Amino acid sequence: MAVQTGVGTTLKIDGSTVANVKSINGPNMSKDTIGSTALDTLGGYKTFITGLKDPGTLTFTLMFDKTGYLALKTAFESNTASSIEITLPDGTKFTFSGFVTGLPLTISAEDIVTCDVTIQISGMVNVS
Repeated sequence: MAVQTGVGTTLKIDGSTVANVKSINGPNMSKDTIGSTALDTLGGYKTFITGLKDPGTLTFTLMFDKTGYLALKTAFESNTASSIEITLPDGTKFTFSGFVTGLPLTISAEDIVTCDVTIQISGMVNVS
């Protein structure tokens, strides 16, 4: 197993690289389960089947710059899903569609201005 750091990871939204990203969290995928325990189930344990998959969200912290923020604001205002691509340093790519749903700024006298972006993923996350 090749262990790697995140330095060198890139994030693109609609084909444009997002600069000054400090950290990325996600995609946070999960899967629903549905109880399938019957009255005649043996052993005293609940049983389950799988339900729908939730592609989750992607969040990332951006060190504020006006150009990057305005591009994200444009995606936020759009009702069309953006194409998202994350490329790790070893070339592994995560691609999916999503909607920018959060753009909160954090402003502090003792730190840099940041924006914690939230993207709601829509559909399957592809890994190649």
